[in-house]
Amino acid sequence: MLKNKIIVTGGDGRFAKILKKNNQKLNLYFFSKNELDILDLKSIEKGVKKIKPTHLIHCAGLSRPMRIHDKHISKSIDLNIIGTANVVKVCEKHKVKLVYFSTGYVYEGTKGNYKETDGVKPFNNYALSKLGGECAVSMYKNSLILRLTMTEKPFAYKSAYTNLKTNFMFHEDVVKLLPKLITKKGILNVGGKSQSVYSFTKKHNPTIKKSRAPRKINLPLNQTMNLNKLNKIIKKK
Repeated sequence: MLKNKIIVTGGDGRFAKILKKNNQKLNLYFFSKNELDILDLKSIEKGVKKIKPTHLIHCAGLSRPMRIHDKHISKSIDLNIIGTANVVKVCEKHKVKLVYFSTGYVYEGTKGNYKETDGVKPFNNYALSKLGGECAVSMYKNSLILRLTMTEKPFAYKSAYTNLKTNFMFHEDVVKLLPKLITKKGILNVGGKSQSVYSFTKKHNPTIKKSRAPRKINLPLNQTMNLNKLNKIIKKK
């Protein structure tokens, strides 16, 4: 993988910092927001011409806190939809393989075990903005969309939901998988074992407190994804 040259957007973000610290197999070039502005086509083009990458991993965008996507819709649209569309345009122009970090939240989150071929129905504005980015990426066939459910280590909260099932995995675990994933195309669910947020967290923090997702925030409670495609990739030598 070291023969490939890979640009990482959002180079000063949470995941990029973990990737920079733990990467051992990929030849990565990290660009901060100031160095590569995804809202400026010329800025993206300048970075691509400078590095002449084979791949671009698109991590830049707006994520937490989730409420920011309700309070600042324009910012969410700009960074997650328009910015992603700009990245697609430049990658297509220069024939660069694009790897897009999306989210498992694009699924409805009610029945669980969602396959990549299942319909999508985002349950919040953040997921809608990431799906908007997916639409642009899907138009470019030399691309991979990763629908991720990842979180930072240690877990950022003092309590964890017992009644919400998902596929959380730590950023560090995603880093380990990336070399096997970036050669693929299409859409791929990426996460860990299907379990409650509390069960996931307790393994790494025995003192974590139990809590339940309150009805007033209306979170869908079975956000689990089908990981058969991912597991086949991981098991291959």
